[in-house]
Amino acid sequence: MPNAYLVFNPAAGRFPSRILTERARDVLHDYGWEIHLAQTAGGDHITQLAKRAVREGADAFFLAGGDGSINYALAGLVGSETPFGVLPAGTANVWAQELGLHGLTWTRWMALEESARRLATADVRQVDVGYCNDAPFLLWAGVGLDAFIVHRIEPRSRWEKHFAVAHYASVAMQEASDWGGIHLDVTTDGKVISGHYILGVVSNIHLYAGGLSVISPHACLDDGQMDLWLFAGETLIETLRHAWNLWSGRHLESDQVQCVPFRKLKITSRFAMHVQVDGEPKVTNEIVSIEVRPKALRVLIPAEAPRALFAPGGGA
Repeated sequence: MPNAYLVFNPAAGRFPSRILTERARDVLHDYGWEIHLAQTAGGDHITQLAKRAVREGADAFFLAGGDGSINYALAGLVGSETPFGVLPAGTANVWAQELGLHGLTWTRWMALEESARRLATADVRQVDVGYCNDAPFLLWAGVGLDAFIVHRIEPRSRWEKHFAVAHYASVAMQEASDWGGIHLDVTTDGKVISGHYILGVVSNIHLYAGGLSVISPHACLDDGQMDLWLFAGETLIETLRHAWNLWSGRHLESDQVQCVPFRKLKITSRFAMHVQVDGEPKVTNEIVSIEVRPKALRVLIPAEAPRALFAPGGGA
Protein backbone atom coordinates (compact mmCIF):
# COMPACT_ATOMS: atom_id res chain seq x y z
CA MET A 1 0.00 0.00 0.00
CA PRO A 2 1.51 3.37 -1.01
CA ASN A 3 1.86 5.86 1.80
CA ALA A 4 1.68 9.64 1.67
CA TYR A 5 1.47 12.80 3.70
CA LEU A 6 -1.63 14.94 3.26
CA VAL A 7 -0.92 18.39 4.65
CA PHE A 8 -3.52 21.14 4.89
CA ASN A 9 -3.25 24.80 5.75
CA PRO A 10 -6.43 25.90 7.57
CA ALA A 11 -5.62 29.56 6.84
CA ALA A 12 -5.31 29.08 3.08
CA GLY A 13 -8.02 30.17 0.69
CA ARG A 14 -11.55 31.37 1.26
CA PHE A 15 -12.96 28.39 3.18
CA PRO A 16 -12.01 26.38 6.28
CA SER A 17 -10.52 23.22 4.84
CA ARG A 18 -10.10 20.66 7.61
CA ILE A 19 -13.36 18.73 7.10
CA LEU A 20 -13.01 18.93 3.32
CA THR A 21 -9.42 17.68 3.52
CA GLU A 22 -10.50 14.78 5.72
CA ARG A 23 -13.02 13.80 3.07
CA ALA A 24 -10.27 13.97 0.44
CA ARG A 25 -8.15 11.72 2.67
CA ASP A 26 -10.98 9.18 2.70
CA VAL A 27 -11.07 9.23 -1.11
CA LEU A 28 -7.32 8.56 -1.31
CA HIS A 29 -7.73 5.77 1.25
CA ASP A 30 -10.44 4.19 -0.92
CA TYR A 31 -7.92 4.11 -3.76
CA GLY A 32 -5.42 2.21 -1.62
CA TRP A 33 -3.35 5.02 -0.14
CA GLU A 34 -2.22 5.03 3.48
CA ILE A 35 -2.47 8.69 4.50
CA HIS A 36 -0.79 10.61 7.30
CA LEU A 37 -2.91 13.75 7.80
CA ALA A 38 -1.09 16.79 9.18
CA GLN A 39 -2.20 20.35 9.88
CA THR A 40 0.28 23.13 9.23
CA ALA A 41 0.59 26.69 10.41
CA GLY A 42 1.82 27.54 6.92
CA GLY A 43 5.14 28.96 5.78
CA ASP A 44 8.28 27.17 6.89
CA HIS A 45 6.26 24.45 8.63
CA ILE A 46 5.08 23.23 5.22
CA THR A 47 8.73 23.00 4.15
CA GLN A 48 9.59 21.01 7.29
CA LEU A 49 6.76 18.55 6.70
CA ALA A 50 7.80 18.11 3.07
CA LYS A 51 11.36 17.34 4.14
CA ARG A 52 10.06 14.85 6.70
CA ALA A 53 8.03 13.08 4.01
CA VAL A 54 11.19 12.82 1.88
CA ARG A 55 13.25 11.44 4.79
CA GLU A 56 10.60 8.83 5.52
CA GLY A 57 10.46 7.76 1.87
CA ALA A 58 6.81 8.72 1.37
CA ASP A 59 5.30 7.73 -1.96
CA ALA A 60 3.72 11.17 -2.32
CA PHE A 61 3.28 14.50 -0.59
CA PHE A 62 -0.24 15.88 -0.99
CA LEU A 63 -0.93 19.48 -0.07
CA ALA A 64 -4.36 21.06 0.37
CA GLY A 65 -3.60 24.72 -0.16
CA GLY A 66 -2.99 27.47 -2.68
CA ASP A 67 -0.14 28.67 -4.86
CA GLY A 68 1.63 30.32 -1.93
CA SER A 69 1.57 27.09 0.06
CA ILE A 70 2.90 25.23 -2.98
CA ASN A 71 5.91 27.54 -3.00
CA TYR A 72 6.83 26.56 0.56
CA ALA A 73 6.51 22.85 -0.24
CA LEU A 74 8.99 23.17 -3.12
CA ALA A 75 11.88 23.89 -0.77
CA GLY A 76 11.42 20.48 0.82
CA LEU A 77 10.69 18.45 -2.31
CA VAL A 78 12.97 19.72 -5.08
CA GLY A 79 15.53 17.10 -6.08
CA SER A 80 13.80 14.29 -4.17
CA GLU A 81 12.01 11.16 -5.36
CA THR A 82 8.78 12.10 -3.56
CA PRO A 83 6.03 13.19 -5.99
CA PHE A 84 3.97 16.28 -5.25
CA GLY A 85 0.18 16.39 -5.53
CA VAL A 86 -1.89 19.54 -4.99
CA LEU A 87 -5.49 19.64 -3.80
CA PRO A 88 -6.59 23.20 -4.64
CA ALA A 89 -7.82 24.87 -1.46
CA GLY A 90 -6.30 28.31 -1.99
CA THR A 91 -7.62 31.56 -3.42
CA ALA A 92 -6.63 31.54 -7.11
CA ASN A 93 -5.18 28.00 -7.45
CA VAL A 94 -3.43 28.81 -10.72
CA TRP A 95 -1.24 25.68 -10.64
CA ALA A 96 -4.38 23.58 -10.24
CA GLN A 97 -6.03 25.48 -13.11
CA GLU A 98 -2.99 24.69 -15.24
CA LEU A 99 -3.58 20.98 -14.55
CA GLY A 100 -7.35 21.17 -14.98
CA LEU A 101 -8.20 20.72 -11.28
CA HIS A 102 -11.09 22.76 -9.90
CA GLY A 103 -10.65 24.80 -6.73
CA LEU A 104 -13.08 25.24 -3.86
CA THR A 105 -15.94 27.64 -4.57
CA TRP A 106 -19.41 28.27 -3.18
CA THR A 107 -20.81 25.99 -5.88
CA ARG A 108 -18.07 23.34 -5.85
CA TRP A 109 -17.75 21.98 -2.33
CA MET A 110 -16.59 18.57 -3.61
CA ALA A 111 -13.52 20.05 -5.34
CA LEU A 112 -10.92 18.51 -3.01
CA GLU A 113 -12.53 15.09 -3.28
CA GLU A 114 -12.67 15.40 -7.08
CA SER A 115 -8.99 16.35 -7.17
CA ALA A 116 -8.05 13.53 -4.81
CA ARG A 117 -9.86 11.06 -7.07
CA ARG A 118 -7.97 12.30 -10.14
CA LEU A 119 -4.58 12.39 -8.42
CA ALA A 120 -4.96 8.98 -6.75
CA THR A 121 -4.12 7.28 -10.06
CA ALA A 122 -2.22 10.13 -11.71
CA ASP A 123 1.02 9.84 -13.65
CA VAL A 124 4.28 11.00 -12.11
CA ARG A 125 6.11 13.49 -14.32
CA GLN A 126 9.26 15.53 -13.85
CA VAL A 127 8.95 19.31 -14.22
CA ASP A 128 11.35 22.23 -14.28
CA VAL A 129 11.79 24.46 -11.25
CA GLY A 130 13.10 28.02 -11.25
CA TYR A 131 15.33 29.56 -8.64
CA CYS A 132 15.09 33.29 -8.02
CA ASN A 133 17.92 34.48 -5.78
CA ASP A 134 17.99 30.91 -4.38
CA ALA A 135 14.22 30.85 -3.75
CA PRO A 136 12.49 28.04 -5.72
CA PHE A 137 9.37 28.72 -7.76
CA LEU A 138 7.08 26.61 -9.90
CA LEU A 139 4.86 29.20 -11.60
CA TRP A 140 6.41 32.66 -11.89
CA ALA A 141 8.93 35.15 -10.62
CA GLY A 142 8.43 38.83 -11.21
CA VAL A 143 9.68 42.35 -10.68
CA GLY A 144 7.97 45.66 -11.27
CA LEU A 145 4.32 46.53 -10.82
CA ASP A 146 2.89 43.08 -10.10
CA ALA A 147 5.58 42.39 -7.50
CA PHE A 148 4.94 45.77 -5.90
CA ILE A 149 1.21 44.98 -5.68
CA VAL A 150 1.94 41.58 -4.13
CA HIS A 151 4.02 43.30 -1.46
CA ARG A 152 1.08 45.64 -0.79
CA ILE A 153 -1.69 43.03 -0.46
CA GLU A 154 0.02 40.04 1.17
CA PRO A 155 -0.73 38.58 3.61
CA ARG A 156 -4.50 38.85 3.15
CA SER A 157 -7.25 38.14 5.64
CA ARG A 158 -9.84 35.48 4.82
CA TRP A 159 -12.57 38.06 4.14
CA GLU A 160 -10.28 39.79 1.63
CA LYS A 161 -9.77 36.46 -0.13
CA HIS A 162 -13.52 36.24 -0.75
CA PHE A 163 -13.13 39.38 -2.90
CA ALA A 164 -9.69 38.51 -4.25
CA VAL A 165 -10.19 39.78 -7.81
CA ALA A 166 -11.86 43.01 -6.75
CA HIS A 167 -9.29 43.58 -4.02
CA TYR A 168 -6.38 43.01 -6.37
CA ALA A 169 -7.93 45.20 -9.06
CA SER A 170 -8.55 48.10 -6.67
CA VAL A 171 -4.98 48.00 -5.33
CA ALA A 172 -3.62 47.62 -8.86
CA MET A 173 -5.48 50.69 -10.11
CA GLN A 174 -4.34 52.72 -7.12
CA GLU A 175 -0.68 51.74 -7.56
CA ALA A 176 -0.70 51.88 -11.37
CA SER A 177 -1.80 55.52 -11.30
CA ASP A 178 1.48 56.44 -9.59
CA TRP A 179 3.72 53.76 -11.12
CA GLY A 180 6.39 55.14 -13.41
CA GLY A 181 8.01 51.86 -14.37
CA ILE A 182 11.52 50.70 -13.60
CA HIS A 183 14.75 50.62 -15.61
CA LEU A 184 16.04 47.08 -16.03
CA ASP A 185 19.19 45.58 -17.49
CA VAL A 186 18.70 41.91 -18.37
CA THR A 187 21.73 39.74 -19.07
CA THR A 188 21.21 36.33 -20.66
CA ASP A 189 23.13 34.20 -23.14
CA GLY A 190 25.91 36.79 -23.30
CA LYS A 191 23.69 39.69 -24.37
CA VAL A 192 22.16 42.61 -22.47
CA ILE A 193 18.62 43.91 -22.93
CA SER A 194 17.98 47.33 -21.40
CA GLY A 195 14.86 49.42 -21.13
CA HIS A 196 12.20 51.04 -18.99
CA TYR A 197 9.51 48.53 -18.09
CA ILE A 198 6.24 48.45 -16.23
CA LEU A 199 6.92 44.87 -15.21
CA GLY A 200 9.01 41.83 -15.97
CA VAL A 201 7.57 38.36 -15.42
CA VAL A 202 9.28 34.98 -15.68
CA SER A 203 6.72 32.27 -16.41
CA ASN A 204 7.07 28.49 -16.28
CA ILE A 205 3.40 27.89 -17.13
CA HIS A 206 0.72 29.08 -19.54
CA LEU A 207 -1.46 31.01 -17.09
CA TYR A 208 -1.01 34.31 -15.29
CA ALA A 209 -2.99 36.93 -13.35
CA GLY A 210 -5.00 34.51 -11.25
CA GLY A 211 -5.53 32.27 -14.26
CA LEU A 212 -7.41 35.01 -16.16
CA SER A 213 -4.67 35.36 -18.78
CA VAL A 214 -2.62 33.00 -20.94
CA ILE A 215 0.76 34.67 -20.90
CA SER A 216 2.93 31.90 -22.39
CA PRO A 217 0.80 29.82 -24.79
CA HIS A 218 3.71 27.56 -25.78
CA ALA A 219 5.14 26.93 -22.30
CA CYS A 220 6.31 23.43 -21.46
CA LEU A 221 6.94 22.21 -17.93
CA ASP A 222 9.91 20.03 -18.87
CA ASP A 223 11.82 21.75 -21.68
CA GLY A 224 14.59 23.15 -19.47
CA GLN A 225 13.77 26.79 -20.12
CA MET A 226 11.35 29.52 -19.08
CA ASP A 227 10.08 32.76 -20.62
CA LEU A 228 10.88 36.27 -19.42
CA TRP A 229 8.16 38.70 -20.48
CA LEU A 230 9.10 42.39 -20.52
CA PHE A 231 6.32 44.99 -20.74
CA ALA A 232 7.72 48.38 -21.74
CA GLY A 233 6.32 51.70 -20.61
CA GLU A 234 5.89 54.07 -17.71
CA THR A 235 2.40 55.63 -17.86
CA LEU A 236 -1.03 54.57 -16.61
CA ILE A 237 -2.35 54.43 -20.18
CA GLU A 238 0.43 52.02 -21.16
CA THR A 239 -0.26 49.92 -18.07
CA LEU A 240 -3.96 49.67 -18.90
CA ARG A 241 -3.14 48.81 -22.51
CA HIS A 242 -0.86 45.97 -21.36
CA ALA A 243 -3.54 44.70 -18.98
CA TRP A 244 -6.12 44.60 -21.79
CA ASN A 245 -3.68 42.95 -24.18
CA LEU A 246 -2.78 40.30 -21.60
CA TRP A 247 -6.42 39.51 -20.99
CA SER A 248 -7.19 39.30 -24.70
CA GLY A 249 -3.97 37.58 -25.79
CA ARG A 250 -2.88 40.55 -27.89
CA HIS A 251 0.35 40.95 -25.93
CA LEU A 252 1.81 38.34 -28.30
CA GLU A 253 1.56 40.86 -31.15
CA SER A 254 2.56 44.01 -29.27
CA ASP A 255 5.81 45.77 -30.15
CA GLN A 256 5.94 46.97 -26.53
CA VAL A 257 6.21 43.39 -25.22
CA GLN A 258 9.27 41.20 -25.50
CA CYS A 259 9.57 37.47 -24.74
CA VAL A 260 13.01 36.15 -23.86
CA PRO A 261 13.36 32.35 -23.49
CA PHE A 262 16.24 31.53 -21.16
CA ARG A 263 17.94 29.01 -18.89
CA LYS A 264 19.82 31.51 -16.75
CA LEU A 265 19.57 35.28 -16.48
CA LYS A 266 20.38 38.25 -14.29
CA ILE A 267 18.25 41.38 -13.85
CA THR A 268 19.80 44.51 -12.42
CA SER A 269 18.36 47.92 -11.64
CA ARG A 270 19.57 51.23 -10.24
CA PHE A 271 17.23 50.84 -7.31
CA ALA A 272 16.10 47.90 -5.18
CA MET A 273 13.37 45.90 -6.90
CA HIS A 274 10.30 44.37 -5.32
CA VAL A 275 10.30 40.64 -6.11
CA GLN A 276 7.52 38.05 -6.09
CA VAL A 277 7.76 34.29 -6.58
CA ASP A 278 4.57 32.27 -7.08
CA GLY A 279 2.62 35.30 -5.88
CA GLU A 280 4.56 35.53 -2.60
CA PRO A 281 6.56 38.65 -1.68
CA LYS A 282 10.33 38.23 -1.39
CA VAL A 283 13.09 40.50 -0.13
CA THR A 284 13.79 43.45 -2.41
CA ASN A 285 17.16 43.55 -4.13
CA GLU A 286 19.08 45.46 -6.79
CA ILE A 287 20.14 42.19 -8.45
CA VAL A 288 17.83 39.31 -9.32
CA SER A 289 19.42 36.08 -10.55
CA ILE A 290 17.18 33.39 -12.01
CA GLU A 291 18.10 29.94 -13.27
CA VAL A 292 16.11 26.95 -14.47
CA ARG A 293 16.75 23.55 -12.93
CA PRO A 294 15.47 21.03 -15.47
CA LYS A 295 13.12 18.29 -14.27
CA ALA A 296 13.97 18.98 -10.64
CA LEU A 297 10.53 18.16 -9.20
CA ARG A 298 8.33 15.08 -9.48
CA VAL A 299 4.63 15.93 -9.66
CA LEU A 300 1.36 14.05 -9.97
CA ILE A 301 -0.34 15.02 -13.22
CA PRO A 302 -3.98 14.03 -13.87
CA ALA A 303 -4.60 11.92 -16.95
CA GLU A 304 -6.66 14.62 -18.68
CA ALA A 305 -5.25 18.16 -18.69
CA PRO A 306 -6.80 21.14 -20.50
CA ARG A 307 -3.64 21.96 -22.46
CA ALA A 308 -0.32 20.48 -23.63
CA LEU A 309 1.98 20.69 -20.62
CA PHE A 310 5.06 18.78 -21.75
CA ALA A 311 7.54 18.88 -24.60
CA PRO A 312 6.87 16.33 -27.38
CA GLY A 313 8.51 13.01 -26.59
CA GLY A 314 8.95 13.77 -22.89
CA GLY A 315 8.93 10.65 -20.76
CA ALA A 316 7.08 9.92 -17.52
